[in-house]
Amino acid sequence: RLQRRQGLVRREPRPGAGEEAVVIARITGTVVQVAATALVVDLHGLGLRVLCTPATSASARPGEPITLHTSLVVREDSLTLFAFADAEERDAFELVQSVTGIGPKIAQAIVSVLPPDALRAAVASNNLAALTKVPGIGRKGAERLVIELRDKVAGLGSGAAGGHGGA
Repeated sequence: RLQRRQGLVRREPRPGAGEEAVVIARITGTVVQVAATALVVDLHGLGLRVLCTPATSASARPGEPITLHTSLVVREDSLTLFAFADAEERDAFELVQSVTGIGPKIAQAIVSVLPPDALRAAVASNNLAALTKVPGIGRKGAERLVIELRDKVAGLGSGAAGGHGGA
């Protein structure tokens, strides 16, 4: 303790310092409960409630195994686990949250309406009509998506296994 105060003990930088830590990247378990935009997945006795797109929810059946790619959203008053049928959908969800004014609920709406390939194409071609089909996205929001994601969407959706496919 004394050495640290005197500056004799150096802290080594953490690996990946400055990068966002991934806490729960994927889950595999048994579907217990299905709702319109949520699932409860049993992981060896631990039931996780995850929010998902309607397409992901529709493909889930109680009692059947499922693998979901996830994104944990940490807020001051909550921990919310969002789940997706594939990694490309999750990556699109995380990417659109980098846009000013886009939180997890709107991001989930975007990936619900536009699969990763369609989102990439809409941003790349400045297709505001496609982007404004998303509930909660108006013309100004669509313009902001295009401006802020134009240089970031190049690899999004390429090699996707069908966007809204089952898990």
